[in-house]
Amino acid sequence: MNTVNLSTGGPPETVLPSPPDELTSALQKAMTVDGDRQRQRDAVSSVVAAAPLFLEAWARLGDLARDPVEAYAAYRVGYHRGLDQLRQNGRMAEVIGEQAEAERCAQFLAQLDPAWDPAQVDRPTE
Repeated sequence: MNTVNLSTGGPPETVLPSPPDELTSALQKAMTVDGDRQRQRDAVSSVVAAAPLFLEAWARLGDLARDPVEAYAAYRVGYHRGLDQLRQNGRMAEVIGEQAEAERCAQFLAQLDPAWDPAQVDRPTE
C-alpha cells in the first residue's frame, strides 16, 4: 500500500490500495525491454493504455520522455490520476469541515454520471 500523509497532526492518513501484482509485473517487464529507449517507452505506454489509473506507470513514462514537455505531460496526468485516487480513498473533506472541497468532489462525481444535467449546477448570483 502507498501511504499519503499530508500533515503530521491533521486528519487520518489516506492509504491508497497497492496496484495489482499483474500491473506491477507488466511495468517491470516493460522497463526491461531490450533495445533502445523508444521500445522501452512504447512498452511502458502500452501498460499506461491498459491501466490508466496505474500511477507508477505514468511516472515511468515521464522518466522515459523524449523531451521536457512530454515528461511534464506524463507527470501531470499521473498527478491528476493520483488526486482522483486520493478523493476515492479519502473522502474526509466534509468530515473535517472542508466544505468547498466536499462540494467539488460531489460535483465531479455528478459530472461522471451519464444522466447528469449541467442545469443542475448552482450558479453564483450576481
